Amino acid sequence: MNKYPKIGIRPTIDGRQGGVRESLEDKTMSLARAVADLISSHVKYSDGTPVECVIADGTIGRVGESAACAGKFEREGVGATITVTSCWCYGSETMDMNPYWPKAVWGFNGTERPGAVYLAAVLAGHAQKGLPAFGIYGHDVQDLDDNSIPADVAEKILRWTRAAVAVAQMRGQSYLSIGSQCMGIAGSIVDQNFFQEYLGMRNESVDETEILRRMEEGIYDHEEYDKAMAWTEQYCKSKEGWDKNRPERQKTREQKDADWEFVVKMTLIVRDLMLGNPRLREMGFKEEAIGHNAIAAGFQGQRQWTDWKPNGDFTEALMCSTFDWNGIRKAYVLATENDSCNAVAMLFGNLLTGCGQMFSDVRTYWSPEAVKRVTGKELTGLAAGGMIHLINSGATTLDATGESTDAAGKPCMKPCWEMTEKDAEACLKATNWLPADRDYFRGGGFSSNFLSKGGMPVTMSRLNLVKGLGPVLQIAEGWTADVDSEIHEVLNKRTDPTWPTTWFVPRLCDKPAFRDVYSVMNNWGANHGAISYGHIGQDLITLASMLRIPVCMHNVEEDKIFRPAAWNAFGMDKEGADYRACQVYGPIYK
Repeated sequence: MNKYPKIGIRPTIDGRQGGVRESLEDKTMSLARAVADLISSHVKYSDGTPVECVIADGTIGRVGESAACAGKFEREGVGATITVTSCWCYGSETMDMNPYWPKAVWGFNGTERPGAVYLAAVLAGHAQKGLPAFGIYGHDVQDLDDNSIPADVAEKILRWTRAAVAVAQMRGQSYLSIGSQCMGIAGSIVDQNFFQEYLGMRNESVDETEILRRMEEGIYDHEEYDKAMAWTEQYCKSKEGWDKNRPERQKTREQKDADWEFVVKMTLIVRDLMLGNPRLREMGFKEEAIGHNAIAAGFQGQRQWTDWKPNGDFTEALMCSTFDWNGIRKAYVLATENDSCNAVAMLFGNLLTGCGQMFSDVRTYWSPEAVKRVTGKELTGLAAGGMIHLINSGATTLDATGESTDAAGKPCMKPCWEMTEKDAEACLKATNWLPADRDYFRGGGFSSNFLSKGGMPVTMSRLNLVKGLGPVLQIAEGWTADVDSEIHEVLNKRTDPTWPTTWFVPRLCDKPAFRDVYSVMNNWGANHGAISYGHIGQDLITLASMLRIPVCMHNVEEDKIFRPAAWNAFGMDKEGADYRACQVYGPIYK
């Protein structure tokens, strides 16, 4: 079910035969090959496969060659295009006209031929025709025989590519709702028009009873279940922790053992619902083997399910991690409480980084004064100015323990292609599984419990739907923070200590929503946030502009913002221009 949309490289050229075109052929194709090499060596799909590029069969100087290139790209499965040139070309004849493909144009900064003139002309053509394109122009002049890609050009090409590949990977996929609305949470009122028009995705839905039907009728891979259960007993059940429930509410050992078997089967079934499973076809379950082609999903859980059956915490946490009983693999996106808006933000982060995503309540802002009042101790280090408590029972990737380490020995979260079995075991060792609070979850289950290590760069984001406006994206870059263990114990016990905790400190700046930590919490638009490893705010902004989703809140440096060139025509204030451009162009797939 993996999808690998390719990047199409369009080498455009001055069409005048008889000396002009011929003198530029080698140069133009060399630039195209350099771009293809840069992309394939630096950008990966979400499972770690290098992004594949397709170069036009020859240079493009006239409209017939543009059409031939477009035909090849359609056949080859191209999902986005970048046009490359070192000279003047005939803009309206050589431009990419496909309305669904994100576009970029690199105009070589040289003096011998006017590549910059073509860049400006063709970007004007894109704007005039309502087909926004990203303009890439190097800061420094290069010599004509220099086919290298300057660092500033490479940075923009790679940022554009990461976002463009994410756009193309979503197109034609599905969001699967398992259940429906959860406890009145608006994010789990799935807006099908948003998914279809902005992301190019379908919406699929199954009732939660489908999980029970498959359990009762044995519609899962029984051999894999045996393997999964043995792995779970070794790495998870052995880490079963204290039971916070009152004695009369605690389940017996026999009931807890049955719950473990239940949640493992549930994990297999939810994955099969999303992706299908050829093993089910071999077992005679042809329809169930197909799956729902879901690149992301959400599980309602509360309350009809969790008042009766074990909760989805184990399934959500494990599927959002980069490993399971089958070893290292790409992380899935499965949102708690079927919060489809947060699932979209998680999906964005996963596609851009390849890392497992955190689904968290943006639960509490703790000021230094409040911490001192309730603990008698002072916050220090990153958290000295206050912090936000990120905590939720469900879909926080186990990678967020921070037990993986980078080359410098610092805690990190790795993309799936860099994870090792040693990393996975360290994350599992740092995770306890505590019986669910049966005042919240009457049916029981087990919640992952860990404390994220501090010092990791992370980005919190959230998609919100606003009536009359449409979708908007919020972004807050920052870090996980270490706090004194006594402070953590006191603060954590004031909420649910059976859940995973991350102490988050956003990076502050002079923007009103980021003047202090309180302002970030006070301006956050919903009760949930999606947290991805790394400072990826600039990539999220580029991705949002491709999807025509304005960004209403961010703390990204202005010089890192990269949007289509046409956004410059909508005013000099970047935020207002973003809103106006998104409103004028509207969703890609409408």
